[in-house]
Amino acid sequence: MFGDGNGTQNTAGESEKMTPPAFSQAVESMHAAQLRPEIALGTIRPPQKLAPFSHAVGLEVGNHSADDIVPVDTDGDAFGRLILLHDPGAEEAWEGAMRLVAYIQADMDSDVAGDPMLPDVAWEWLTESLDELGASHTNLGGTVTATASVRFGEIGGPPRAHQIEMRASWTASGIDLTKHVEAFSRVLANVAGLPPEGITELSR
Repeated sequence: MFGDGNGTQNTAGESEKMTPPAFSQAVESMHAAQLRPEIALGTIRPPQKLAPFSHAVGLEVGNHSADDIVPVDTDGDAFGRLILLHDPGAEEAWEGAMRLVAYIQADMDSDVAGDPMLPDVAWEWLTESLDELGASHTNLGGTVTATASVRFGEIGGPPRAHQIEMRASWTASGIDLTKHVEAFSRVLANVAGLPPEGITELSR
């Protein structure tokens, strides 16, 4: 859940004093991102043992206050996780020491989910958002999967449901990750079907 620990993982035996200043600055910059009010951001527990230092934030679309605690996996329409991995020893493989790993899951309307170009469009949202906001990066790769579920018997929920799932990772070219988080939030907003910023949606 958001607020579970400090969201930063050091390997066993490392003290807080040994945390690289560049990593600390990168973490601070993630929380300096300016997001639209429909998206809540909070700290979540990062995966273990992926890198010597890691930090993770979770984002969810909905009506939230700044102090809301939102679980990592939720029943909301759309949510995402953005994980920062820092490993000075991986600079050659990553082409840098700051690797970002992103995950988005969102419910989709059946008419949108049925578009065979949906995965291509969703991936373009990511690449265009990173480029438009100047989030300099290398080694971008990932997958986009659209799924349909049919419920049978006595199980709650709609009889048919459609979801889109995005997994991506890239290496940040610097330590200021503010624009990377903002670009990621743009993708989440698009996948969730939010109207463009500044436009009020009268009905869903």
